[in-house]
Amino acid sequence: MAIQRLHADRRMSQIVIHRDTVYLSGQVGENMDAGIEQQTTETLQEIEKLLAEAGSDKEHILSVTVYLKDIERDFAGMNAVWDCWLPEGVAPARATVEVGMCEPDILVEMSVVAVTCG
Repeated sequence: MAIQRLHADRRMSQIVIHRDTVYLSGQVGENMDAGIEQQTTETLQEIEKLLAEAGSDKEHILSVTVYLKDIERDFAGMNAVWDCWLPEGVAPARATVEVGMCEPDILVEMSVVAVTCG
């Protein structure tokens, strides 16, 4: 059973596909000067782009881990964007945790597991 790795370097792959399961590495937005809503929007846009490349979409997400720099400050803002982004009735399993980020300006990071659309 072949494992497909896309956008790979020595340390990681942005996308790993095995059988019908798609794994996305942790995704962040591009504008690190932005607030939580903009960073969340950009993160979700990147997730959508990578899922499409892997033959999936947000309606086929199985689980998401959301990493927040400050859960008390940013949980509501992240959820407001999330709730507008995700169609009703397809909510994945989800965990949200507070973590120290690898870059000080990153407010949110998400890793995703999904299935392909076919």
